[in-house]
Amino acid sequence: SHTEQRCPVEATLSVVGGKWKAVIFGSLLGGTKRFHELQQALTQPTRKVLTEQLRELESDGLVVRTVYPQVPPKVEYSLSEYGKSFIPVLKTMGNWGFVHMERSRKAQPDV
Repeated sequence: SHTEQRCPVEATLSVVGGKWKAVIFGSLLGGTKRFHELQQALTQPTRKVLTEQLRELESDGLVVRTVYPQVPPKVEYSLSEYGKSFIPVLKTMGNWGFVHMERSRKAQPDV
């Protein structure tokens, strides 16, 4: 990965630690997407940020980038087999996050 990890949990968090990585990963759960489809699904990140996050996911082996030699070039992104092994981890994190958000919401006084 990008930096040397000191513990397995840190290594796991570094994979989805980018601001948009979990959202990108979630978009790819539905299948292969082209860059513009990811951009439309996410709306917020700039083209540059989306490209950087995709490259990091690709370098970590979770995402496969396929370029089709045509004009204009067609580029598709999909989860690798290794990336698919991360799905249960992400689902567990999402379930915990949902509980945490509900707990935090209930702790807030009504405004």
